[in-house]
Amino acid sequence: MARRDSAPRRYADAAFEIALRDGTVDTWRKELEAAAATSTAGELESVLANPAIPLEERVSVAEKVFASLSGPVRNLILLLIRRRRIEQLPRIAVEFRRLDDKRNGLTHATATSAAPLGADEIRAITARLEELTGGKIALETAVDASLLGGVVVRVGDRLLDGSVRGRLERLRNQLASGAL
Repeated sequence: MARRDSAPRRYADAAFEIALRDGTVDTWRKELEAAAATSTAGELESVLANPAIPLEERVSVAEKVFASLSGPVRNLILLLIRRRRIEQLPRIAVEFRRLDDKRNGLTHATATSAAPLGADEIRAITARLEELTGGKIALETAVDASLLGGVVVRVGDRLLDGSVRGRLERLRNQLASGAL
C-alpha cells in the first residue's frame, strides 16, 4: 500500500497551532488559500521549485510576489522554498482549511443527483445530514444523469446511496446470490 505523504499535514498542523495561539486563524486561512492559488498560477511554482535557480533568487522572487502577506505566512512559504517543498503549498492550504472546519464543527458533504436539486431539496438534505452528524454541514451538489433518479450523498468517508442505479445494483446482486 502506498504511504501517504504526511508533510503537508504536519506543516498545516504547526501553522494551525501558531494561528490558534495568535488568534489569527482567519488571516492564515485566507492568506494560505491566496498564496496557494498564486503559486500554482502560471510558471511561479516551477520557478520557486527549480533547483537550477539559486536559492537567493527564488527567495527574492517569493518575497516580492508574497509581499502583501503577513509575516508568519510569508515565513512558511520561504521555509517551504528552502526545504524544496513549495509544491506542497496547495495541500497545506487544504489541510489548514480542514483543521479550521473541524474546529468550527463544519462537515463537507456532496449530494449527487440525476437532475439539479431545488432549493427546498437542498435544505431538506442539509437538515437531515445535520441531524445524522450532529454538526453543521456544507453541502455541495453535483449532477450525474447515470444515477437515473434519487440521490447519492458523500459525507467524509461515508456514502449514502439512495439512487435508483444503486437500488437496481443491490437488487441484481441479491438475485445473483440467490438471497431473494
